[in-house]
Amino acid sequence: MKSAGIIPVIYEDDENGVVKTRILMLRVGSYWDFPKGQVEDGETELAAAIRECYEETRIKDLLIWQDKFYETEKYSKKKKVSRYYIAVTGTKKVELPISEELGKPEHEEYRWVTEEETKGLSLHSRIAKVVKWAFETIGKVRSS
Repeated sequence: MKSAGIIPVIYEDDENGVVKTRILMLRVGSYWDFPKGQVEDGETELAAAIRECYEETRIKDLLIWQDKFYETEKYSKKKKVSRYYIAVTGTKKVELPISEELGKPEHEEYRWVTEEETKGLSLHSRIAKVVKWAFETIGKVRSS
């Protein structure tokens, strides 16, 4: 079983004019993750990631780094693997729309967080690895 997601990134100036890199994280219960979902038949991982990001956040403007992605190790009883892509967006306002299947939003909260702020979230070790990879990759791209 395969799922795919987007790690949305924004850049914003702090009160001192220093550019901060923030990623979007979504919470359901005590679990933090990124917009992601199952890859449907005939769909590429990237197409699924873009679709899921829109369905879960209503973010449309995504500049994808297509040649870069991170795949998790297998997890859960279904031996699921998740692939994550990084994408820059200019959309800071996120919507958490009601899921037709659930009758409520899939997620309870969203936060745009810096690398330092992710340390205050209780992240599953699998997601912590994705976060580490994302900030390392963003840093390499921004410094080149």
